Amino acid sequence: MAVVDFVDVLEPQNIADRLEALGKRCDAVAVIAGDHPLIGQTIQSLKERGKPVVAYITDQSARDRAGFVGTDNWKLGRTAAWFLAQTTPMPGRIAVFIGNHRYQCQDVSDASFRSYMREHAPHLQVDDSRPTHEEPQEAYRIVSQLLSELDDLRGIFIVGGGISGVLRALREAPAEKRDQVRVVCRDIGPETRKGLTEGLIMAALCHPLDQISDELIGTMIAALEHRDSTTILQRVVPFETITPESV
Repeated sequence: MAVVDFVDVLEPQNIADRLEALGKRCDAVAVIAGDHPLIGQTIQSLKERGKPVVAYITDQSARDRAGFVGTDNWKLGRTAAWFLAQTTPMPGRIAVFIGNHRYQCQDVSDASFRSYMREHAPHLQVDDSRPTHEEPQEAYRIVSQLLSELDDLRGIFIVGGGISGVLRALREAPAEKRDQVRVVCRDIGPETRKGLTEGLIMAALCHPLDQISDELIGTMIAALEHRDSTTILQRVVPFETITPESV
C-alpha cells in the first residue's frame, strides 16, 4: 500500500521527522526536499535499518540515498535560456525566480540557465535569483515591483513555485509592459495551462508525470531488492516542452 505524506512546513527538522515517521510505516521511502544535513542524517539512519530512501524530482547529497529519479536539470535550465534568448533580440534584463536555494533541481537549472546566457545572449542581463519561498503572493509582489520600476524587463524564468502570483501580476500590468515580457516556467498545472492558453507563458518545461511516477515505483522496488548494495540508482526521465500551441 502506498502512503503519501504532504508536508506544509518545509523546515529541515520537520522533513527529517516526517521521514523518520514514514520509515516506521513503510519498507521504502521517496522524498522531495531541500538538501540539508539533517535530512541526510535521517536518510543514513533509515538505510542502516534496511529502509532505502529515493530522492524524487530533486536530488540529495546524502551518500546513503538509494537513488534519484528526476529529469536532467542542467539541460532544462539551458533549454529555458534558449527559449528566452531566441525570442528576445532587444537588450534588457531577465529575472529568475527560485523557490528554495536548497532544492538541487532548482539550483542546477539556475546555474545552467546563466551558463547559456553568458555564452549565447550577452545582450541580456540576468539578475540575481530572487527567492519566492514557493509563495505565489511573494512572486506577485516581486513581479509587480519589477514591472513598475523597470522599462527593460524582457523575460522571467520561474525555476520554482509561485507561477500563479507571476501570472496575476502580468494580468494586472499595462499591455505595453506585459507584452514585452517572455515567461518560461517549470512543470504544469491548472494555472500554468491557463497562462499558456492566454499567451502569458511562452513555454513550460515539465516532468512527464505518468512516466516519472512509474520510474519512481520501479526504482523503489529495485532499491528494496538490493538494499545492501552501495550503488546509487539513477533514473533520468526526459522533460516535456509545452507551448501555447501544444497545451
